[in-house]
Order: sequence, then structure tokens, then C-alpha cells
Amino acid sequence: MALTPKLEFRQSQQLVMTPQLQQAIKLLQLSNLELAEYVDDQLEQNPFLERDETPADGPEERRGQRNNEEPEAKPAEGEGVDKANSKEAQDSLDVQYEDVNPGDSGSDAAYGDYQPSDWASVQSSGRGFEGDDQEFGATLKKEISLADHLTEQLHLATRDPQALFIGAYIIDLIDEAGYLREDLDAIAERLGAEPADVEQTHKMITSFDPSGVGARDLKECLRLQLIDSDRYDPSMQAFVENIELLAKSDLKGLMRATGADEEDVRDMIAEVRALTPKPGYAYGGGVVQAVAPDVFVTQSQDGGWKVELNSETLPRVLVNQRYYSEISSVKGGDEKDKTYIAEQFANANWLSKSLHQRAQTILKVASEIVRQQDAFLAYGVKHLRPLNLKVVADAIEMHESTISRVTSNKYIATPRGLFELKYFFTASIASSSGGEAHSAEAVRHRIREMIEAETKDTVLSDDKIVEILRSEGVDIARRTVAKYRETLHIPSSVQRRRALLQTAI
Repeated sequence: MALTPKLEFRQSQQLVMTPQLQQAIKLLQLSNLELAEYVDDQLEQNPFLERDETPADGPEERRGQRNNEEPEAKPAEGEGVDKANSKEAQDSLDVQYEDVNPGDSGSDAAYGDYQPSDWASVQSSGRGFEGDDQEFGATLKKEISLADHLTEQLHLATRDPQALFIGAYIIDLIDEAGYLREDLDAIAERLGAEPADVEQTHKMITSFDPSGVGARDLKECLRLQLIDSDRYDPSMQAFVENIELLAKSDLKGLMRATGADEEDVRDMIAEVRALTPKPGYAYGGGVVQAVAPDVFVTQSQDGGWKVELNSETLPRVLVNQRYYSEISSVKGGDEKDKTYIAEQFANANWLSKSLHQRAQTILKVASEIVRQQDAFLAYGVKHLRPLNLKVVADAIEMHESTISRVTSNKYIATPRGLFELKYFFTASIASSSGGEAHSAEAVRHRIREMIEAETKDTVLSDDKIVEILRSEGVDIARRTVAKYRETLHIPSSVQRRRALLQTAI
């Protein structure tokens, strides 16, 4: 067979992610603080963008959505970009961002906040995404806050969904000095959790760094630090319990309280003065950054739940159509300048649209999570339903990766506290009868209830617990029961029986 040159035509399909689409994906996972910072940069760089200072009391972001309603994606009045309806783009980002023709007419006001800055012909001093292997913010330096420091330790200390819920709420209540000012029983009542669970989670947090964090008063703060340094002996305990005598410089009173001589008391005074009475000030310059919720959930009059975006965390921009018309109508001029003007106007319009779509995506995902977890809102943490990304993605016809991006660094304010959206995703355990799956957290709670009801004659082995749970419709393995028991810090049946016998004696 002769080897000769020839031409061949082939037809194929492939998904091509435009620079705009790539940046939209990155924008979706930004927190509200990162969003505001990025928009400020774009407002400085793009001559066609202006900040919208009008009160946001009418747009769709303030309109509540009940948990059984589909949020509408209503564009801003007079918006100069068309809404996309492409189903193919839904598979890649779940939202379609169409290219904007710079010649399209639009309004002066368009809802949004992000602008593409990756187009090669546009030189910008700001941060760009195109060609940058690092995630947005990877090169930024910021001082870690106390809340971030504690949250990181919380996720290392436990994977128990209930402990994560309670722990996140407690960390949010810790002030800039490192103190927890609210009563634990009040926290338990608000979350619908057992007081013992809240107390156990609080105890875990007080073991975190910095030493003394989470204390409810000065005495507890000093006690935690002394325990951490292995210096909390009976004399030091008496000293801390009478710390008010130190403020009065009552040396003899401290000697009587501790039963120690003057030299030992002075040594204890030196030790206590070397401690940190406000451990939280070591992080974030002494200020804990308050988390602003992205979504609010309130109970509606008909008994359902109303979901609405927090307009205060959604910076809005205006696209100055008049200015563009004025400078683009000028005859003559350099071709490079015309290209720059056209691209910057396209950037401004695309940014406006992408921010609008970002807000609608967050609202849509949050509404579905609220619908799925309405029992938690009504009855507390024990009633968390098993939930994963796929369930939410299928319900609202989006991709799982989009749900993951939306739920990262996004917070929802509920009647039971402020939580990150990803906390509502819990593992599930299959039903032995083929019915609805059971939440792993609900199973843990049931195991705790059975063990707390034990007597010295009715101590349950892990196998017996498996048998009882299966009779109740929970298909669970013995090793899973053992793992859950260990996460609850419950000893084995042999150790529990021995402890009950000693108590009886």
C-alpha cells in the first residue's frame, strides 16, 4: 500500500471550559469576605463598574423561599444580559454564562460582583486566575484568628457530626479574650441537644490550644492552664479558688486558705502571674472575626421555613452603560484602546451576571438543605437526617462538585445557631427492612441511650447492641458499633460491668 499524504475530516464532541466559566467556578467557592475583597479590586480596575449603594430591599436575594419551594432566578430589572438556558452547561457548572456582546444594550444597574480578569489582551495589576496554578487567595497572608485555630483543632479532634455541630456553636460564642460567656444548659436547650453532650464537647474544646481557652471565668481559665502544666495540686487549687485575695494583696489570707507558708505562697503568686488571663488575645491581634451568615432561615407563619440570602454580604455593582456609549462613539482612536474598552465592558457585564447567578445558586442549595434537614431545625441535633452531596445535587439538578463548592465557607443562620452549610451532610446507615436509611448521628444517640440505661445485670455487649438495633430496623455491623462507642468515649462492656459492680459495692 502506497504511503501518500491525504486530508481527513473528523467530527467529535468535547466540553471546553471557557476562561469565563473557569473563573465562575472559582468565584462560587469564595467566602463572602473574599468576595467583597475581590469586588473592591475589580471596582478599582474596571472603568465601567461602579458600586451600587442603593438599599437592597427588593431584589430576589431578600425574598424568602419556603423549604418546599423552588427559588426563582429573577434577573434585575432592565439587566442587559440574557439568561442562559443551556442544559449542557448545567453539567459543567450547573449555570450557563453566555458571552456578552459589548454592543448589547443594558441598564445602568445590574446585580453582581465578580468580573473576569483573565483576558490576555487586558493588562491588569490585580489578581487574575487564568494561567495561575494556585487557588485564589493562596498567596495572601493573613493572621489566623482564634475561631479558625479552634475550628481546625475541632476537626482533628472528632468526626462525630453532633460534636462538630455543638463545637462549632460553642467556638462561635467564645469572645476575643478566649472566654465562653454563655451557660452550657442554655446552649443545650437552643441546640436541642443533651446537656451531657454539650458539656463533653465543651470539655474537649478547653483542651485545645491556647491553654485556658473556652473558660467561663478567670478561675477556670487559670485552673485549665495549671492543669496543662501539671501544677494544679491541692494548695494551688485553694489558691485559685481564693484568687480575689490576691487582688486585695492579702498575703496572710492566702496563707490561711492554702495552708502554706509565706515563701510557698509567694512562689504560687509568681506562677499565677506568669499565666495568661486572656489567652484569646494571642490570635488575630486579640480580635475574633465574626462570621457573617450568607443565608438566613426563619420560621414562617404557616409553620414552614423561610430561606433568604443576606444582602449585606452580597456586594452589588452597576454597569455604566452611558459612559461606555460615550467613549465607544468617539471616532478615531487607537485600535488597541478600542479593544480594551470593548473587553472591559464585556467583563463588567459578565461579572454582573455571574454574581447574580452565584447568589441564586447559593439560595437554591441552601433551600434544599433546609428542606432535607427540617427535622433538625424543629427538634434538634438528634434528628439530623442522613444527607450527602448527591442527594442535594439530584434534587436541584446540579453537579455534586457545584454543591461542594457552594457549601464550603458558606454559613447559614438558623434558630438553632450559625453553622457552615457542609455540617448538614451526615453519613447514613442502611435500613434492615429496606426502608429509609438512618442517620449515623441518630444511631450514635440510640447506642448512648441503651448504654445509659444499663444496670449491673443488664450490661450490653457490642453484639447485643447490634441485635437490638437490627430489630429496630438498623442494618449495622459490630465493628461499626464499636467504632461509634469509641467516638462517644464509652468503655467496653467488660469495663462498664466492672465499674457498675464497684459502684454497687
